[in-house]
Amino acid sequence: MNKKRNFTKNKEENNLLIERRILLKKRLLNKRFLAIFLVAISVFSIMTFYEFKKPVESSTKYEYYQGSKVLYWGTTGQDVKDVQWKLRNWKYYNGKVDGIYGADTYRAVRRFQSKNGLKVDGVVGLSTARAMGLNFATASRGAAPATSTAGINRKDDVYLLARAIHGEARGEPYVGKVAVGAVILNRVRHPSFPNTVAGVIYQPLAFTAVADGQINLAPGKDSIKAARDSLNGWDPTYGCIYYWNPATATSKWIWSRKVTLKIGKHWFGI
Repeated sequence: MNKKRNFTKNKEENNLLIERRILLKKRLLNKRFLAIFLVAISVFSIMTFYEFKKPVESSTKYEYYQGSKVLYWGTTGQDVKDVQWKLRNWKYYNGKVDGIYGADTYRAVRRFQSKNGLKVDGVVGLSTARAMGLNFATASRGAAPATSTAGINRKDDVYLLARAIHGEARGEPYVGKVAVGAVILNRVRHPSFPNTVAGVIYQPLAFTAVADGQINLAPGKDSIKAARDSLNGWDPTYGCIYYWNPATATSKWIWSRKVTLKIGKHWFGI
């Protein structure tokens, strides 16, 4: 009888010991899993922080250009009112101070620019704003870029040109992006167009990206690189001053242009 009791007792103790061992193993496994999970979370957090931080660091060189406002035909707001008020006081403008950059404001700006030795493009950029005594620069830092007399100022134009390329050729092959930038620069040098990059880009009804606001989107890395390549002289169009998408073009006149090559969805002509 005692042997049976001892056997039963030993069996219960063994079962209890086994259960404790199983519980201990589970706890160890849980701790290991928790440790692995925490390490994975830490690694993911570091990688995420790096990925999000990297573009911010790489974009600081363009901070000045992003922070400088440009007023052009179609712009509205208080800044336009300030320009109109100045121009009206100086007898360049006799219209309403309504904050709408229309034809009268455009012509008044051109008269002001011509009278004051500025580039006549009808666009209120940094130089014109300064001549008016206005400060549109909202960036927290960045020295003012040097002006250029050749119509193309690399410091001023690289980011604006990249925005135009992004708005006009987003989704096109890289060479197509460079080609769009080259067309804009070819127009700057052509006597039939304004002689500044801003003047060409913001010329009324010239580019869809300006009309629908895509010019204000932040450009991608490819667009910035394409702007630099075109400013460095790469012209895949060999001098073209027009391009259009035959699937979406609504102008009948554009079809009178001679097509010299096709890149992606765009046709390029002279």
